[in-house]
Amino acid sequence: MATYKDLLKQREALDQQIKDARQREISDGLAQVKSLVAEFGLTAQDVFPSGRGRRAKPHATVAAKYRNPATGATWSGRGKPPKWIQGQDRSRFAI
Repeated sequence: MATYKDLLKQREALDQQIKDARQREISDGLAQVKSLVAEFGLTAQDVFPSGRGRRAKPHATVAAKYRNPATGATWSGRGKPPKWIQGQDRSRFAI
């Protein structure tokens, strides 16, 4: 039966093997990509058409459905209700 120290040494050896294999596969993959780019004359725009990354879609502004008559504060009806409308009949505050 292996001791704790032996197992730690084995883990270190496996971690190094994993790191080496990853680097080797990354190098192979990169070489394939470079070969394809050169073969077909691709540009960065061809490979990555959206630019540097995904861009979040802007959220649409929702019209207010409720208004607090005392302060004029509004709420669209989405998300957590504000304190001024919680537990009350919302029809009183409808716009």
